[in-house]
Amino acid sequence: MKIRSVVKGALTFVPGAGQFLPKPIAGNNPGTTYYYGVWLKHLSYLFENGMGGVPESIAELGPGDSLGLGIAALLCGAERFYGLDVVAHTNPATNLQVLDGIVELLKSRAPRPGKGWPDFDHLLDSKLFPSHILTDHRLSASLTPRRIESIRRILTAQQERAESITLAYRVPWSDARVMERDNIDLIVSQAVLEHVVDLEETYRAMYMWLKPGGVMSHQIDFRSHNLTSEWNGHRAIPDWLWNIMVGKRAYLINREPWSVHRRVITDCGFEIVSAMQQYRHDGIARSRLSQRWRNISEDDLTCSEVFVQARKPASQRERTTA
Repeated sequence: MKIRSVVKGALTFVPGAGQFLPKPIAGNNPGTTYYYGVWLKHLSYLFENGMGGVPESIAELGPGDSLGLGIAALLCGAERFYGLDVVAHTNPATNLQVLDGIVELLKSRAPRPGKGWPDFDHLLDSKLFPSHILTDHRLSASLTPRRIESIRRILTAQQERAESITLAYRVPWSDARVMERDNIDLIVSQAVLEHVVDLEETYRAMYMWLKPGGVMSHQIDFRSHNLTSEWNGHRAIPDWLWNIMVGKRAYLINREPWSVHRRVITDCGFEIVSAMQQYRHDGIARSRLSQRWRNISEDDLTCSEVFVQARKPASQRERTTA
């Protein structure tokens, strides 16, 4: 455990000390190619798992400093995008820079950025671009000057709609009413669900927002997020000390393992279509786990990341008979 992690949490209990704390990590901008690569990854696996092409309506949980994934989706032909955050982070100037950058990447059919996990090169063409999904015909229609200008007008005026395109940013998502019921084709998140305070409430809200037959695609990072020296060292911290580390911050990490996410996903009514797990065996030994995690399964102890895609049944009958 890192002492500074405890100090940061403890300071949130001190009136006025918050102004001296660093900006939360979710508000940092990782760069245009990051958003481009994340969108291509989720899109490629969704297509591989039978979703089809680019969905009409998309929501993202925790977009952070930029609506870059949504901008990429709109530039690929989506009509509506909703960025949903716990606290406001998005930066209009950054969004405009990302728009220009992703336009150029798509016009040049740029290959996916540096290799990450999960690897999706096998789902791309020889130039590492999903040309079977983002065909020349599709991109010629979605990258017209008029569509690009509509997106730019939304970002500049900080409005939600221009012509047929919707690009909205709504806070907080903790209120399920932030979105209409049965309204979204796809919900995406990238290293976000490990931060939410109430997993059951969040997955139930996503179920409500998705249309029947809609899909969600999430990459979940179970590592300690640099709170401890070991990647899974956060599970060695007793609850009383963990509560101090969290302090009064809106989020930190929830420490819940993959088995909890999997249970909540299915309990909410979703069908898991695909779940890929990444494992590490260089973390803390079981003997160092705190009482709360002492009986954790070996799979949960060593699972460092999951990439999961799940579907809301197309009808009540399908849910009943599944």
